[in-house]
Amino acid sequence: DKGTATFSDIANGIAEEYGFWLGDAFASGGSVGYDHKKMGITARGAWESVKRHFREIDIDIQTTDFTVIGIGDMAGDVFGNGMLLSRHIKLVGAFNHLHIFLDPNPHPATSYDERERLFAKSGSTWLDYNQELLSKGGGVFVRSAKSIPLSDEVQSLLRVDAKRMRPNDLIKAMLTAPVDLLWNGGIGTFVKAESETHADAKDRANDAVRVNGRDLSCRVVGEGGNLGLTQLGRIEYARKGGRVYTDFIDNSGGVDCSDHEVNIKILLNKIVTDGDMTRKQRDHLLADMTDEVAELVLGDNYGQTQAISMVALQAPALLSEHARFIRELERKAKLDRDGEFLPSNKVIAERLVAQEGLTRPEIAVLLAYSKMMLYEELLSSNIPEDAFLSDALKRHFPIRLAEHFSQQMYEHRLKREIISTHITNSMVNRGGPNFAFRLGEETGAKLADIARAFTAAHEIFEIDELWAETESLDNKVAAATQTQMLIDTIGLVERGTRWLLRNRRVPLDIATTVDYFRAGVRELTESFPKPLEAENRLTLRRRTKHFTNDGVPPTLAARVGSLFALSSALDIVEVARMGGRDVVYVASVYFTLAAHLEFEWLRREIAGLRPQNHWHTFAKSALRNDLHIQQRHLTAEVLQNARRNASAKTVVVSWIAANQAVVDHFTELMSELKTSDSVDFPMLSVALREVHRLLRARTPAT
Repeated sequence: DKGTATFSDIANGIAEEYGFWLGDAFASGGSVGYDHKKMGITARGAWESVKRHFREIDIDIQTTDFTVIGIGDMAGDVFGNGMLLSRHIKLVGAFNHLHIFLDPNPHPATSYDERERLFAKSGSTWLDYNQELLSKGGGVFVRSAKSIPLSDEVQSLLRVDAKRMRPNDLIKAMLTAPVDLLWNGGIGTFVKAESETHADAKDRANDAVRVNGRDLSCRVVGEGGNLGLTQLGRIEYARKGGRVYTDFIDNSGGVDCSDHEVNIKILLNKIVTDGDMTRKQRDHLLADMTDEVAELVLGDNYGQTQAISMVALQAPALLSEHARFIRELERKAKLDRDGEFLPSNKVIAERLVAQEGLTRPEIAVLLAYSKMMLYEELLSSNIPEDAFLSDALKRHFPIRLAEHFSQQMYEHRLKREIISTHITNSMVNRGGPNFAFRLGEETGAKLADIARAFTAAHEIFEIDELWAETESLDNKVAAATQTQMLIDTIGLVERGTRWLLRNRRVPLDIATTVDYFRAGVRELTESFPKPLEAENRLTLRRRTKHFTNDGVPPTLAARVGSLFALSSALDIVEVARMGGRDVVYVASVYFTLAAHLEFEWLRREIAGLRPQNHWHTFAKSALRNDLHIQQRHLTAEVLQNARRNASAKTVVVSWIAANQAVVDHFTELMSELKTSDSVDFPMLSVALREVHRLLRARTPAT
């Protein structure tokens, strides 16, 4: 059962008759379940993809008219629900296996009402459309006709010269028409790659109408239905600039809704069995939670498309890393590269030269495999038993269940699976498919330990609120600005995760670690720009102004603008806690010391290194980490004998004066580096070695 079948009640009746433990949770979508068509959940999930595509080209399709060619008819679940999700849809054409619908210049409101009428009419076809409401030149035609007349308006719409066309040729012209959206809500494979034969599409019924991805002229493809495009067809379309994810990303809402229904029923059925709820009460509760379940599902659709878009923005720079991840999955026999149509080593080399990364459809595949790999590792570990992480169980369910049945949730038979799934989605949807792989390579940590450190860093920096505020800017600021804010935010979480993996023993006690750092990090965040030196303050002002100029609210702009300075937050709080010092004061010493010794210049140069291979990537990470460690130790050393009431500047100047010889040597080296035409790995390695020498300097009492 796929959640929309008519046999759910029969299957559930058999399950209950035989005493199978799932009871009526065996098959979802029955008479006492979530009806996918009534909820429109599959179409609504796919619409999250469509909205994001258009948002990224600065179009809000909920307020702006846009043209659509559709595959399907209004009687269908996905097509019908989808074509009612915006009152600004201009459905200029559609086809199914029987009819071709053309309306070259529809009135959005009038046509919406007529589509709504057809959707409500049982068994409607395009012939039921009131043709008096069609715009000039429109019509509804049967596909069995020998030829179909094309009005001037239709010719202009499709950019063809022919006065008549055979139905199959007309459908090809519709598929390749220059519209805003191609919405697939039907059955069949209509787009392949030029390199593929029709036989590769495995859909003989549509061989006569199928087109190549490179020939699509629409701006966006929405895949409410399955298999509308081959994967190579998607990639071909995406490489020419088209915006598309994949069917398993776009239309995952239905399966996700079924997952929620099954897990909710497992929970509630146990409560009914225990006598704490009647079956009738359970059924009413299920119905009452329909909207909340839908929001949980749509949140997953939103998060997955967001993750892909964040990676797509950085795809060329990440290609080498993606290639290593693909090879690692192959090495572990987790991936058939050819079967998933991921690029070969030769193609990757060509894209590296062309500075071209993976396309969205390819990133979607990596996202899926990353989730599968991480989920398996977490499920086989003791992560689901971690007291802190087990709280993720509540987030899977509607709020009212978490409020009233939290204890019973911990007796759920799929508790471990739900917790592992939630943590996996959180990490991959925010960090991207390579997040855990990258940190594992750099630190040697196991995936379970990376998950603990990620969760701790996430909580320490209180990312949920910041992330939610950024997401609330949909259609209020440019999508590129919004995406960059999210990338900056996850960058901070990644640095925090890496710091914890390198500076704390495993397994990490998440609750203790969060308690140790969070208050100090919050105090430091609220103190900015006070402890910063002039260069840092200027950077903060510039970053904040950049975001405010793009329409970001000032408070949020300042918070995101300060994320760069928080990269040292854990070091600063560690020094403060170990030395019993005030966090803001330690930060002042930390940044003052960095300004005098030009550590910020070093940090920028390290960030600007361009790795040529993964060893360079490791070396770059090691340099960055080493500088943070040395700056932390140096700050602690400078503070060791400093008077409590001495200013940060006094403390640093006194330390420099007492160690003038070694500081002068370091300053000379830095001056030489700064006058070089280019700075490379060996030069920065030497500079870091000299920072080590500073640590051996004598610390005066000040």
